[in-house]
Amino acid sequence: MTTPAQNRATARGVPEPPRPLAALDRSHLHSSLSDPLLGSVEFLNEVMRRYPDAISFAPGAPHPDTYADLDVERFMHRFLEHAGAEWGHTPSGARRLLYEYGPSRGLVNGLVADLLRRDRQVHASPEAVVITVGAQEAMLLVLRALIRCDDDLLAVADPCYVGMTGTARLLGVGVVPVAEKEHGPDLEALRAACRAARRSGRRIRAFYVAPDFSNPGGNHMDLAHRRELLELAEAEDFLVVEDSVYGFTAAENEELPCLKAMDRGCRVVHLGTFAKVCFPGARVGYVVADQKVRCEGARTTLLADELARLKTMVTVNTSPLSQAVVAGMLLEHGGSLAAVCRARSGLYRRNLAHLLDELDGLRDQGLSRDVKWNRPAGGFFVRMRLPIRVDDELLALSAAQYGVLWTPMAAFHLGSGGDCVLRLSCSYLDAEDITAGVARLGAFLRGEVGA
Repeated sequence: MTTPAQNRATARGVPEPPRPLAALDRSHLHSSLSDPLLGSVEFLNEVMRRYPDAISFAPGAPHPDTYADLDVERFMHRFLEHAGAEWGHTPSGARRLLYEYGPSRGLVNGLVADLLRRDRQVHASPEAVVITVGAQEAMLLVLRALIRCDDDLLAVADPCYVGMTGTARLLGVGVVPVAEKEHGPDLEALRAACRAARRSGRRIRAFYVAPDFSNPGGNHMDLAHRRELLELAEAEDFLVVEDSVYGFTAAENEELPCLKAMDRGCRVVHLGTFAKVCFPGARVGYVVADQKVRCEGARTTLLADELARLKTMVTVNTSPLSQAVVAGMLLEHGGSLAAVCRARSGLYRRNLAHLLDELDGLRDQGLSRDVKWNRPAGGFFVRMRLPIRVDDELLALSAAQYGVLWTPMAAFHLGSGGDCVLRLSCSYLDAEDITAGVARLGAFLRGEVGA
C-alpha cells in the first residue's frame, strides 16, 4: 500500500526512491565462501587482532629484522641503471618501464632465470619463466591451466599448505591426499591413487609437493625419494608442481637439489617466491613452466606462454615497481642471492634450535609424555601433537587465559589427521619472545593437558 506522500510524489512525476537491496543469501554465492578452510583462517586472524599482547607462534612470516634496513630507492636506481646499460633504454624510457603496465609474462624474467641457474642449478630460458604476484598467483595459474575438467585431479602431500588446497577449492578442483612421511610423501600411496583414478575413468593430472621443510609438515624429502618421485611421475604420467620456498633454510652441508634441477623429463613445474628471502611486501613470485604445449597444426608453445595468457585475465601483470626492487637486489648481489640466503638461514636455524631447546625444557619440567613434537632440520615450523582435540575453541582459550597463540593443524589436512595437532612458527619472533612464549605454552599445556 502506498503512502499519501508517495501518491503526491507520483502525481508530480517524481520517481519513487529505490528500495534497498535485500541481504544476499550466502547459499546463492560460490560454495567456497562457506568452506571451513576459509573460516579457520579468518578466525585465526580475528584472534590475533583480539589479543595483541599474546605471544604468537602463528605467523609463518619472515623476521622483520631481515628487511629493517631495506633501501628500496637504491635498489630501484640499480635496476634503472641496468635497464639503461644492458637493455639500451634512455633514462626516461627506463623510468617508463616502472610506470606502465608491462608485459604479463614479467619484466625481469632474464634476471630470475639467471638467478635460478646460479643458485638452484635450474637451467630455464627467460621465456619459460612467468613473474607472478607471489607464489599464490602461480598456484592459481598452474591449476587453472592443467586441470581441464572434473576428471582431472590434483594430488597433494598431506598435510598441505592451505594456499594450494584453498585455490583448488576456489576452482572446483578435486583433491586427493597422499600422506607425508618423515622423508617425503608416501610414493606407494601416490602410485595407488593414480591407478585408482584411472580405474574410475579419471586421472591424477598433477602432484603438489614442497620437498624442503614443507609448510606445515616441516619434512625434508631425501634424495632417494626425489629421484623416485620423478620416476613415478614418468611412469604414471603426471606433472609435479614443486613449491620451493624453504629450501634456503637448510644447513650448507644438508642442501639437496630442488626437483626442477633433477628434472630430465620436463615433468616439474617449479614455483618460487622472493617473499621469504627478500621481503614479503613486494609480492613477487615466479613459475618455471618449460613444458611444451601442442597447438593447432604443428605449432608448439611453452606452458609458460599459456600461464601468461591466463594472467592477463587475473592480475594483468605483476607490479613493475615491485619487480624492479627485487631485480635491484639481485643485481646488487651479482645476480645471486646465495649470500643473502645463508644470512637468513642462520637466523631461522638459530630460532628453530632455540624453540626446540625451550620445548625440551618443558619436558624436563614434567610435561606429559602424551605431548609430542617433531624435530625438523630447517624451515619455520614445528608440529605438536596433543592428547586432546585442537580446535578454534582451544585456541581462543589459549589466547585469552595464557597469552599464547598457535595454529590449529586441522585446516592443513584433508581428513582428520590434524584434529589433535597444532603448528608452532618460530620465524617471526626474537629469542626472548620464543623463551617467554614457550613458558606461556607450557602453562597452557599443564593447565589443559596436565602433567
